[in-house]
Amino acid sequence: MNYYGEAITKLIAQLSALPGIGSKSAQRLAFHIIDLPEEKVNALADSIRQAKQTVHYCNVCCNLTDGEICPVCANPKRDHSTIMVVEDPRDMAAYERTKEYHGLYHVLHGAISPMLGVGPQDIHLRELVSRLDGSVQEVILATNPTVEGEATAMYIHKLIQPLGVKVTRIANGVPVGGDLEYVDEITLSRALEGRRELK
Repeated sequence: MNYYGEAITKLIAQLSALPGIGSKSAQRLAFHIIDLPEEKVNALADSIRQAKQTVHYCNVCCNLTDGEICPVCANPKRDHSTIMVVEDPRDMAAYERTKEYHGLYHVLHGAISPMLGVGPQDIHLRELVSRLDGSVQEVILATNPTVEGEATAMYIHKLIQPLGVKVTRIANGVPVGGDLEYVDEITLSRALEGRRELK
């Protein structure tokens, strides 16, 4: 039933379509937005529009950025001999929060999942292989500890092992079945320290 009129009902419906936002949260957000001064609402709308129009994949690591390359790839102080492979930009952000890792990243934007029809060609593997030009000494596989994440890690290992690059996998400090973006910094640090070479 429509209690508030078409405009608010439509706003609630749009907000509740966002991941992790239920109907009650959407209602709270909608009322908060309605109560904001008009300039703040315009700033919010403009930032959403601008992000949608300008954000794209980094030309190097496939992270999200609004420049040619992302700030991590552009930083000359990073260790360019090490690449950590993650499924999602949020996983990269989780590792950055630990302040323990100083190498580069590669973002796959997914994991191999035959059940969902996602194959190796559907994630950014070609871009990863093209980066292994001889200067990269180690590739750390930090895909999520799920069935799909493990399958992706094993596929990447078999793909790049013949290139003579050391391949390691994050340790099992990360809970199996969990997503990296929800894991605390201490657990992520321990998982990074305890990584092992895949044979």
